[in-house]
Amino acid sequence: MPDQHMRLLTRAWGRLGRISRQARERVRGLPLRASERKMGRPVPPGRLIHLVANTEDVAWFLGTGELAARSIRDVLNRNGLAIEDFGAILDFGCGVGRVIRQWADLNGPELHGTDYNPVLIDWCRTQLPFARFHANRLDRPLDLESGRFDFIYCLSVFTHLSEHLQQFWMGELARVLAPGGYLLITTHGDHYLPMLSPEEQSCYRAGEPVVRKAGRQGSNDCAAFHPETYVRQTLARDFEVAEMVPEGALGNPSQDVYLLRKPLLS
Repeated sequence: MPDQHMRLLTRAWGRLGRISRQARERVRGLPLRASERKMGRPVPPGRLIHLVANTEDVAWFLGTGELAARSIRDVLNRNGLAIEDFGAILDFGCGVGRVIRQWADLNGPELHGTDYNPVLIDWCRTQLPFARFHANRLDRPLDLESGRFDFIYCLSVFTHLSEHLQQFWMGELARVLAPGGYLLITTHGDHYLPMLSPEEQSCYRAGEPVVRKAGRQGSNDCAAFHPETYVRQTLARDFEVAEMVPEGALGNPSQDVYLLRKPLLS
């Protein structure tokens, strides 16, 4: 009985700590929300930010979105590409618009976002009218025509999928990407090796992906780790690797960036 009481007390204390932290985050975010509102840039409610990031920190949401957009531009520029020159762009796993909101003033490209959480998509549809948003299923094809996009990016998406779903979505994104189009993905790479168990490290060093809590795929509870050899030889086997940047994902700290190109003849 004393052990049960201690467990109940520990859970209650943890819940109180979470509530207190969320309250502090909400208060800190009030000036930023007011500033963004004045400039006509709506900020999602804290509960929606928390769904995708386990935090309600508005400064984090806005700051990492800006960094992620800069990271995308930097990778494209190094490869002689400009985001303004694409005809149609897809933010796959757009969440509640952390990155796509950065393109509100982008002239030229048609912008699309998709996510498997319809609550997040509903908010984006009503608050970010400069783009088109689509709800997708976690394990079903996108309701989008083949060859629709010139550029697709998905930040911290393949880091939370089972190996089976990773393969499925690479194939599906290749389908909706135009020949010669580009796909940018991020992964957990060598930086995370010390965090893996000895058994997981052995698999990783052997060139095999490591997936924790695959049954929770699509959520932050599921974590996938990708050796570079696996990405090049298996995950991205139907693409040309234009560039790989270790820990290059600004806004998604310490994740590796791969810029992939769909062959013209595929």
